[in-house]
Amino acid sequence: MAVNYQELARGKYYEEFEVGTVYKHAITRTVTETDNLLFSALTYNMAWLHVDEEYAKTQRWKRRLVNSNFTLSLVTGVQVHDLTLGTTLANLGYSDVKFSNPVFIGDTIYTETEVISKRGSKTYPNAGLVEFETRGRNQKGEVVVTVRRTGLMIKKSSLADESKSVDAPSA
Repeated sequence: MAVNYQELARGKYYEEFEVGTVYKHAITRTVTETDNLLFSALTYNMAWLHVDEEYAKTQRWKRRLVNSNFTLSLVTGVQVHDLTLGTTLANLGYSDVKFSNPVFIGDTIYTETEVISKRGSKTYPNAGLVEFETRGRNQKGEVVVTVRRTGLMIKKSSLADESKSVDAPSA
């Protein structure tokens, strides 16, 4: 049996995004030692600050910091199910990444995403560009990461006319 991915899509289409809307994501995550160590190992970022407790004790925070790229990946991944699963043609880029506060093993991350801007695509008439700002907060409510991302989103109106083709840009 063939899978109908359009039926399974849970993300929002271009027309469904409104500038200024903030989505609070239900998926939360307490960061574990395994998360930090595995992500650091998989990405070859074995900085002592992430993996060596004794070294970290000699530094500013006096304990290991969670790999900031894990934190970035976590918050950008959490929003997929709510906003973009099956409705994104391409992730066009990240900008304005800021790590405002450290993340430590045992911190719980809560994520929200705001729609910053949107416009139709000049190159792909069956799609539009949506700029998102995703913010991650810890259990104290402190912002730990902020990132802007632009996605090329499918227009729902293009699905009704199957004679039109929606091709993602090549890398």
